[in-house]
Amino acid sequence: MEAWNFARFMGFVWLSILLLSESCLASIRSIGKIYPGFQGSQMNWVDKEGLFLSSNNSVFVFGFTTIPQDVELFLLVVVHLSSLRVVWSANIGKPVANSDMFVFDKKGKVFLQKGGSVVWSIDTGGKAASAMELQDSGNLVLLGDDNQTIWQSFSHPTDTLLWNQEFVEGMRLVSNPNPNNLSYFLEIKSGDAILFAGFKTPQPYWSMAKENRKTINKDGGVVSLASLDANSWKFYDSKKVLLWQLIISDPLDSNATWILVLGSDGIISFYNLQNGNSNPSQTKIPSDSCSTPQHCDPYYECYSDNRCQCPSGLSSSPNCSTGIVSPCGGSKGSTELISAGDGLYYFALGFVSPFSKSDLNSCKTSCLGNCSCLALFFQNSTGNCFQFDRIGNFQNSDKGSSYVSYIKVLSDGGSGTNTRGSGSNQKHFPYVVIIAISTILVILGLLYVGYRYTRKKKKLPESPQETSEEDNFLETLSGMPIRFSYTDLQTATNNFSVKLGQGGFGSVYQGILPDGTRLAVKKLECIGQGKKEFRAEVSIIGSIHHLHLVRLRGFCAEGSHRLLAYEYMAKGSLDK
Repeated sequence: MEAWNFARFMGFVWLSILLLSESCLASIRSIGKIYPGFQGSQMNWVDKEGLFLSSNNSVFVFGFTTIPQDVELFLLVVVHLSSLRVVWSANIGKPVANSDMFVFDKKGKVFLQKGGSVVWSIDTGGKAASAMELQDSGNLVLLGDDNQTIWQSFSHPTDTLLWNQEFVEGMRLVSNPNPNNLSYFLEIKSGDAILFAGFKTPQPYWSMAKENRKTINKDGGVVSLASLDANSWKFYDSKKVLLWQLIISDPLDSNATWILVLGSDGIISFYNLQNGNSNPSQTKIPSDSCSTPQHCDPYYECYSDNRCQCPSGLSSSPNCSTGIVSPCGGSKGSTELISAGDGLYYFALGFVSPFSKSDLNSCKTSCLGNCSCLALFFQNSTGNCFQFDRIGNFQNSDKGSSYVSYIKVLSDGGSGTNTRGSGSNQKHFPYVVIIAISTILVILGLLYVGYRYTRKKKKLPESPQETSEEDNFLETLSGMPIRFSYTDLQTATNNFSVKLGQGGFGSVYQGILPDGTRLAVKKLECIGQGKKEFRAEVSIIGSIHHLHLVRLRGFCAEGSHRLLAYEYMAKGSLDK
């Protein structure tokens, strides 16, 4: 939280430095109110580090603040100045750039413009606003010609409720999205204050009616209003008769200024603004973090020590995955239900009505026939069948659970992971696939062995007896020339790169020895036919030294290699 505040503060400073040089509109008042004609074109009028409207007591300010991810993108917000906590935002999720405009035009319309489109505007019901005021309570209001409020931010909260701010039926408090892009919301519904996970079909996970920490002042009432007062969150009926209250902190601190914040983790926390952001109340809603929809990733099991573990039913799947990408039409292949494991509970079971009353097999058949059903819970004692189209984390119950739970997974290998069955839906393992793959592997193995054998045979040197016989023969020659290794001649000819000509039994290549002697290296290529010629040339030419005869400088007899190294004739081929 401190890092976020620091980033926001640096954004204020950066914006101030960037824009202080712009012209000031004379009709703007930074304290108390602004009037029609105000146009923050390119945000070209800045006061208090980007915050251009202050409450009379200077506790709250209104203006632009940067987002943590990018100091060049801005939100239009109300900020508690001493703690730098944002308590209301106009364009959450739709940040603007420093070239965009906040406009309070002469017709009394208020809007935020990004490029050529409006990303936020105030609906005044057709009434023209004559002034915008930031009250000492932190309430941003628009006033009509009769100085009466025609719009107020207190009626349109974002993720925060301030003290003495009335939260009534029809309003909704919405959190920022979590890393899985799931938001949570609080609303008063059916005479109760309820927290929901913002799935396509919202799933409740807490209500004040079921909160065992509340103090009951009157039974049987229907909640229609809630507000923070002193150190309590209080709930009233339509006649403002107190029904319940939840103590935020004890003992009572008369100087405390409490706010309520719905976080991206789905937990309601209470902060005392007089102490900054670092001293939240110990009171959390709900009290058990495993009772929130995504304390762990979806399908994981949450334990009382906040440990997350994949349930036994999905323990063999990578990343605890079911293989189903989209419930209806997004995943190829058939599906089946598997048992999720023992002792599992789900947070929404205590708040939603059952899908049907039936036996277990009927409940399972119904879920399999409904593509949007991803999991079911069945209670044997009541016959209640619960089905869900989205799943958060499960809860581990040390005392066991009265529910049996099943998860829908791909059954035909569509994800490459799930081959488990349940009851009559169990699928046979694809033995045909295994046989086909095994046959292919055997064929490939035989081809590889044949290739290796052929290659080895080509490289196989002459038999030791044959090599020894030839070596003995060569050693008996008189005036024996130099015997080179194959590597020596390969290096001398630069890997036989310069070809001089083609003879009857091989090609001739130009070479040069390390001492500078130039050679013409004849490489015999028809070994079977050239062995006799090789002996003849070495025995005869090697022993002859004559002015008009080319001289044999050396030879190579190594394995299957047979080469003759003659002196180099610079004027061309010997046949000329």
